[in-house]
Amino acid sequence: MDIEKVCLITFSATHTSRRVGEAIVQGINGSEVSCVDVTLNGCGTLRLEEDTVVVVTVPVYGGHVAPLALERLKTLESAGSPTVITVVYGNRAYEKALEELDAFVSARGFKVIAGGTFIGEHSYSTSVYPIAEGRPDAGDLEYAESFGAKVRTKIMSAPAPDKLYGVDVRRILRPRQPFFPLFRFLRKMVKLRKSGVVMPRVPVVDATKCTHCGYCSGHCPNGAIVKGDECNTLADRCIRCCACVKGCPQQARVFETPFSPLLSGCFTRPKENRIIL
Repeated sequence: MDIEKVCLITFSATHTSRRVGEAIVQGINGSEVSCVDVTLNGCGTLRLEEDTVVVVTVPVYGGHVAPLALERLKTLESAGSPTVITVVYGNRAYEKALEELDAFVSARGFKVIAGGTFIGEHSYSTSVYPIAEGRPDAGDLEYAESFGAKVRTKIMSAPAPDKLYGVDVRRILRPRQPFFPLFRFLRKMVKLRKSGVVMPRVPVVDATKCTHCGYCSGHCPNGAIVKGDECNTLADRCIRCCACVKGCPQQARVFETPFSPLLSGCFTRPKENRIIL
């Protein structure tokens, strides 16, 4: 099979998922590349044909595919496009997110031929409590590009679309997870929940630093920040992706949660990216 059209479909509030997806697409090396980024808006009705290789990259929130990403992608359709699915998580665990994404795209006619789990800097990562800080790094992106090259080889080796076999993403190799840090995390999680500590729902804004530049309102995926009223965040719309925190030019926003030190302390060992094809 020849590869001409490649389409990247992504939801990426803090750009980690998109960067991984772009590297995979670069490795596939199609002659006609397009991108559908649903971070800020839905894609409308979009149907992709069998002659288009599709790469879908989304973040993991709490062990699941980000719900807003699935909401934005629900109108997608395909006539059997060979598809690469990738979930990006913050060094803790992606749990069943890859399987969720597989079921979601398969139900819409996409043919999953490869899957990947990649590490990206956690939404709750801070300079004081780093969690997978700086990832995906150069090594991660190089690995993603080589993954794309392997996908290209697989597709090019198939004599016809019906000979291009799918994959069972449940068989992907899980990253190594030392027992004691995981046990410590679970124990502290139980203690935290029993303590009755009130969890923050939105970032806190330092009004003396905010210049009302509008960056946060323009980059909030779910419209939780209204332009002109940047010092407030609508709690019922905030998905705690921390795009506003990480991108604020004045560093006027912070999201202080007890999960930051907990995750930072228990998951210091960098996990490995994994692929299946």
